[in-house]
Amino acid sequence: MNIPKWDEVRLIPEFYDQGVDCYQLQGGDFLNEYYIVSEAETRKLMNHPEVVGYEVYKCLINATSQMMYYLKEKKRITSANILSILRGALNYPLEESCYQEHIRVHDISFMSCERVFKEDEMVGLAVKYSKLTAVPDSTLMIGDIIASGETLIYCLKEVIDFYRKQNVQLRNILFFTIGGTKGIEILEKFTKEIREFWPEFEGFMVVYYEGIFTCYEGDDKGVSGINRQLIDFIWRDGIVAPAFRRQTLSMRDPLFEKCTIYDGGARRYEIMEHIEEVLEFWEGLLKRKDQIDFIELLEEKLGHSVDISYEDWIHSCHYEELPEEEKLWLFRQEKGYIASLKDVTLEEIANTRIREFKNSLKKYMI
Repeated sequence: MNIPKWDEVRLIPEFYDQGVDCYQLQGGDFLNEYYIVSEAETRKLMNHPEVVGYEVYKCLINATSQMMYYLKEKKRITSANILSILRGALNYPLEESCYQEHIRVHDISFMSCERVFKEDEMVGLAVKYSKLTAVPDSTLMIGDIIASGETLIYCLKEVIDFYRKQNVQLRNILFFTIGGTKGIEILEKFTKEIREFWPEFEGFMVVYYEGIFTCYEGDDKGVSGINRQLIDFIWRDGIVAPAFRRQTLSMRDPLFEKCTIYDGGARRYEIMEHIEEVLEFWEGLLKRKDQIDFIELLEEKLGHSVDISYEDWIHSCHYEELPEEEKLWLFRQEKGYIASLKDVTLEEIANTRIREFKNSLKKYMI
């Protein structure tokens, strides 16, 4: 991770409304605004990979609409141009939320960015389809997953170059994402570059659902040995919404999933591929159960030692500015969760998840 002063970043409560908890990051000398929103439906989406198809889209509507309302009331959004980066963007209800919150959508732009392979190796990215419209002094709205961020970088460069060629300036960019810290690194750099030719550019408003996660990087395949670098999300070194932490640790198994979201496109449109990925992970854990240290795996998933002190836990979670009673309750819950796993085996968890997953999604299985 390469985010200056990340250790000093604090999660600041912004609003609680219509079942949506909103927090803003402060303390990092950011050029942009970064928010985390948490809501019952998005928590369900992140904790239950059994949520597939249209329900993936539906789970994001309430949280997205509330953030639209909040930013409209702050006069941060006037007119909008939605950029749909196919196909990931189709999971994000930006047009529907604008309609609900009476935000005028002038145009919707489309771009298809796909991986280019040569002899089974990815050698780059290419735009296969593009229909862009430049709306002067507007808010460009984008929804997409940010893991490695390669697609985001490529598409943003294309769009900004298009606006500059049309001699049209953007007011700001609103980005909704299930994503990781790479997004902050990328967008901070973009804002700095954009302001060199658009000094009045207000920057990005970035809304993360349920948390700002991190990815496995380098040669790290996780304690299990089967996680994918720059793809699979994890809590470690990220910032998780308190309500999401509370719900996840109120159940036994969700913390041990391979990834917080898995492949968003597959969950929505290629459900059998999603099923195969989830089952492959849990069956892989079963095969490796005797090689995996359960406590090491638990610590990897929590993002810190099971013996962490209360003060260090607060700092690790970036929860310094939360009410004392909420912090203490969450810490005690985590200690209770750890204690509840004392006599649980990885084999038991994996077998349970395989059975539950097959039973839940058997109608999709051939």
